[in-house]
Order: sequence, then structure tokens, then C-alpha cells
Amino acid sequence: MNNTHARIALLAVLFLALSSTVRAQRTQSDSRAPQQFADLGDFKLQNGAVIQTLRLGYRTLGTLNQERSNAVLWPSWLGGRSADLLRYVGPGNVLDDSKYFVILVDAIGDGISTSPSNSAAQPRMKFPQFTIRDMVESEHKLLTTVLHISHLRAVMGISMGGMQTFEWVVAYPDFMDLGIPMAGSPQSTSYDKLLWTSQIDALEADPGWDGGDGTARMTRGYAIYNEIGSMNLTSPEYRVQHTSPADFGSFLASTTRGAGTAAAASDAIRQRQAIMSLDDPTEYRTTLAGLAARIRAKLLVFISPEDHTVNPDPAKALAAAANAPVVALDSPCGHISFDCISVGPVVSRFLADPASVKSQVLQGGER
Repeated sequence: MNNTHARIALLAVLFLALSSTVRAQRTQSDSRAPQQFADLGDFKLQNGAVIQTLRLGYRTLGTLNQERSNAVLWPSWLGGRSADLLRYVGPGNVLDDSKYFVILVDAIGDGISTSPSNSAAQPRMKFPQFTIRDMVESEHKLLTTVLHISHLRAVMGISMGGMQTFEWVVAYPDFMDLGIPMAGSPQSTSYDKLLWTSQIDALEADPGWDGGDGTARMTRGYAIYNEIGSMNLTSPEYRVQHTSPADFGSFLASTTRGAGTAAAASDAIRQRQAIMSLDDPTEYRTTLAGLAARIRAKLLVFISPEDHTVNPDPAKALAAAANAPVVALDSPCGHISFDCISVGPVVSRFLADPASVKSQVLQGGER
């Protein structure tokens, strides 16, 4: 396996959350920003249900300046954790913590913050369904009541983190100067929902699932779940170029290796249900253009035309209505184009001088 294959294989593991054990070990491994927790108490959700004794995981890097004007919030992606975001932070990286006070948040249901897999009071599928808006409300409570931050320089995020970014700029239009959604969306399309439904069906079809109460390792369900995820993570061009027909057997074995528990599957299902319910226009009883009228933050929207995980059309439509620049990542890496094309210079310019960044196409990635 060459370096590019190894890198993409690792990214696939990060995005698909193949092993909660490996992730938990990695979470504790970076001493730059130790794992912290905010105890938010009983947390009422948008649907009226309550997450009992919510603990929200987070990490901070950098220093809050005297004016308290340099804080940047970055929530985790689907199945991701704040530890996974650390590799994007540092001088010369996507986000420079020598200039900004960086707050990385473990979104509800990621296995670090209170989740179906770790809740004693509401284990597994007894854990209430939550939404992207609920993730944002928990992060707002973290900022205002624990960190005592009432304004942000920016909110940013990748994938489900980008979805949270769109929700943030609509729900709290005066709370931040800038919003930087990457491979996110303000609305799940039917194509997106088909992907998430297929993965949920794969997990629930495993004999070890047992309605979420199973104790056996789930092998077959996770294998199909990972096959579906891998098929959508990059693009047809990427897979054809990087896996010859003769190598398909070894590629498939690598993709489907590993198993998970019903507890970890409960996390995966609840976060996917949150994404499937994402529909900001309906939530705010308006259109995408109407959402744009609510937004006061300056937006920089990153999309990948080859994204087969999160359809970019709603993000493009909202950006057009808000007259916001769109950075298109022209790469066969698809949903993970951020790891094939350097976006740090554009993000850095936008954080410093939003007016200096215009719509553009960035090219790169292994072909």
C-alpha cells in the first residue's frame, strides 16, 4: 500500500468510526489539548425529550485575547471526535492557534460527549433522538455558561460540523462574525438520506444488533455499513484509479475488516438520524433564500463537486442567495477533498480579511 492509499485508508477509518476502542485511546493521546468536559445538566431537546446529565466534551488551543474577539468554534464531524480535529490546528495549518482561541467540540452522540454508548441513564436506543439544532444548542450553552464567551470570530466545521455551522449562523446570526461550512449542508437531500438509511439498515440487520441490546460483536452488519460508506466517501474516479480489478479483493478485505458493538452502532444510528432530520428551511418555515436573509455573518462555503456523501446543491444554493463566495475543491477525493487539497491559506485569508476571498476553484488530489 503506497502513502496515498495509507492516508485515504486512515481517513476512511476516521469518517466511518470503525473502532470505538481505538478512537478512545487516540482521544487521550495529544497533550496539546487535553480532553475536557462541561456538565450541562438535564438538557431539553427540540422534540421535548431530555438528555439526562449531559456532559459535553471539548478541547481548547491557543489563548483568548484581551478583547475576547479571537475565539473560533469547530464541532466534530459524523462519527468524529475532537481528537480527530487536532491535526488541522496549528501554525501553517487550516486553523492557526497562535492567532486564535480554538474550541473543538465533541458533538452529542460521538461516544465522548454523552451518547447512547456511554449513558447509564439512557443507554443505547433508550437515548432520545436529537438533531443538529440540539448539537448547536449544547455548544451555545458550553460557550455562554462554561467558557463565558458571548461572541465568536468564526464557527467552522467539516461534514456534520459544516451542518452545525449552517445551523449556527441561522439560529444565532449575531453570535459570530464568520461562518465557514465545509462539505456541509443546510438541508439533507433525498440522496443523502438514502445513504444514511442504507447504513442504518445494514447495522440493524446484523444478528448482533438485537434491537440495540445485543452483546455479541457485530461483524456482518459493520462490513456492509463500511462498504456503503467507502463507496460514497470518495468518487468513482478515485476508486477506479486507486484500485485495479485485480486488487479489489484485498481492498474489500481492508474495507470490511473489523466489527463493532451494538452500543457503538447506537451512536452511529442516532447521529445519522440527526443528519436525516436536517431541514433548516422547514425548521425556520422559509426557503433557502429566506434563510440567507436571516444570516448576518459573512460566509465562506466550501464544497466538492464530487461529494457523494453530502450533496453540495443546498449549500451552493444558500451561498448564492447570501452572495457568499464558494470554494469548489476539484478533486476525485470527493467528501474528503480537504485532505487532498490545502485549504489553510484560503481559510487564513478569510479569517483575517473576509472581503479578500472570492469564489474560486482549487485543484488537487491524487488522480
